[in-house]
Amino acid sequence: MKMIGLIGGMSWESSAEYYRIINQGVRDRLGPTVSAKCLLWSFNFAEIEALQHKGDWDALTTLMRDAARRLEDGGADLLLICTNTMHRMAPAVQAAVTIPLLHIADPTADRIKAAGFAKVGLLGTAFTMEQDFYKGRLVASHGLSVLVPGEEDRKLVHRIIYEELVAGQITAESREAYRGVIARLVENGAEAVILGCTEIMLLVRPQDSPVPLFDTTQIHAEAAVNAALAS
Repeated sequence: MKMIGLIGGMSWESSAEYYRIINQGVRDRLGPTVSAKCLLWSFNFAEIEALQHKGDWDALTTLMRDAARRLEDGGADLLLICTNTMHRMAPAVQAAVTIPLLHIADPTADRIKAAGFAKVGLLGTAFTMEQDFYKGRLVASHGLSVLVPGEEDRKLVHRIIYEELVAGQITAESREAYRGVIARLVENGAEAVILGCTEIMLLVRPQDSPVPLFDTTQIHAEAAVNAALAS
C-alpha cells in the first residue's frame, strides 16, 4: 500500500470527509481492520482564506509547495490537494516534488465521460467558477463543455461556501438556494453538475438535483484509494 499525502485544512470539514472516504475504501477492499497509510498537512484555513480574497496567489503557491515537500519528505508516495480552488497552483505543486499529484479534475472528468455526459454545470468558489485553471483543464484535457452560473448565482454559491459550509453550517434555506442554482444550470443545458468545491457535498444531495451530481470529494478520495492500492 502506498502512502497518501493529503494537503488539507481547506477547510477541515472536507478534509475529514477525505480521511473517512479513503479509510472506508481501503477497509472495503482489504478487510475490516485495514486502514489507509496517509499523512495529512492541515493548514489554518483562516490564513488561506485571507490570502485568497486578497489575491495573493504567489504567497499561497509558496505555502502549497512547502506543504507538498514536507509530505514527500515524510514518506508520501502520492499527493492530493483536498480542495478544488487550490488546484490553481497544481502545476507549481507538482513541479516542487518528485511524487505524482492526483489532480481532482481528472478522475471527475473520467467519471463524467464514463456516464455518457459531455455538457456539465460547475459549482464552486468564485475562483473555481470564474478562473480558467479548472474549467480549462476539463475542456482542454477532457473535451467537456462547462457551464457556470450567472453572476448573481456565482456570488450566492461563493458566499454560502465561505460563510456557512467551511464552518460546518448546513441550513435548509441554503440548500433551497443551491437547488435553484442547479435548476437554472439545467435550464441552460447542463446534463450533469459538478460539485466543484469539496464542502458542497455537505449541503447538496442527489435528490436536490434533476440531473446527476458528481461530488469531487468522493471521486477524488476514491481515486486516491485506487492509486494507493495499485500494484
